[in-house]
Amino acid sequence: QVQLVESGGGLVQPGGSLRVTCAASGIAFSIYDMSWYRQAPGSQRELVAVITSGGITNYGDSVKGRFTISRDNGKKMVYLQMNSLKPEDTAVYYCNSRYVTYDYWGQGTQVTVSS
Repeated sequence: QVQLVESGGGLVQPGGSLRVTCAASGIAFSIYDMSWYRQAPGSQRELVAVITSGGITNYGDSVKGRFTISRDNGKKMVYLQMNSLKPEDTAVYYCNSRYVTYDYWGQGTQVTVSS
């Protein structure tokens, strides 16, 4: 059974930092491209960051220079370090794993940036 479990969300003040984590099980983690998406109320889900199985990273324009995605294949974990957070970063953050036609999602973790 495939599971992606996000954690680490919460409330943070503008300018603060937060790290969200995704723990994967039931997949050959190292061959999957791993991504973080987010969805704010009333908005479409958008790509935040992706790290390929080879370790290549790419970021959405709105988070470049502020967010960093990383992975630990031994622990089957993917991380999203978020710095200089803004109120517009408020959203549910979802972990995604993808390999060919295999596409899995976590349940999401809420990140709220507010004073």
